Amino acid sequence: MHLLLILPLLLSPLAVAGDHEHAHAQASLGRHEHGVGELDVALESGVLELELRSPAANLLGFEHAPRSAEEHRQVARLREQLGQAQALFDLPAAADCRLTAQQLDSPLFATTDHAHDEHGDAHSEIHARYRFDCHAPAALDALDAAPLFRAFPATTRLQVQLIGPRGQQGGEMRAGASRLAL
Repeated sequence: MHLLLILPLLLSPLAVAGDHEHAHAQASLGRHEHGVGELDVALESGVLELELRSPAANLLGFEHAPRSAEEHRQVARLREQLGQAQALFDLPAAADCRLTAQQLDSPLFATTDHAHDEHGDAHSEIHARYRFDCHAPAALDALDAAPLFRAFPATTRLQVQLIGPRGQQGGEMRAGASRLAL
C-alpha cells in the first residue's frame, strides 16, 4: 500500500488547525506561492516514500512551456537532477536506503508542440515521487533536504507533512533548517 496516497487524509486535522488561507494553499495545487514547495514523507517498516510538489519557478526559474532551445535544455537538466534523488536528500548511510522507484510529473516534461499548445502559459507544478527501501530502518532517524535547497536556491521553504514512527507531524524546512527528524 502506498502511504503517500493516504497521507492527506490522515493529516487533514493538521490542515484544519491552521488558518484557512494556509490550508487552502496547501490543498489546492492550482494556487501556489513561489519559493514554497510541499514535501510529504511517509516511513513504515523500512520503506521511505517522499513526494515533492513545487511550482516550476522554484526549480526551473520559469513556469511556461519551454519556448527556446535553451529552455528545453533547462527542462531536460531539471528532469535529470530530479532523477537523482540520492543527490537531493541526505539519508543516514547506516540506514542503507536504496532508491527503488521514482516518478516525475509535469506538463513541462512533455516535448511535443501539441503539449505546448495545451499548456500555454499556465503556472506549472512539478511533482517528484520517490520510494526508498531501507535495510537498517532503525538507523533512519532523519532526512536532510540541504542538497535540494542548494540545488534549487529559489526554493526557500518546504511545507512538510510526515507520517512516521512517532505519528503524524506537520512542519517546515528551510535552507538553514533543512533536517527533519523521522
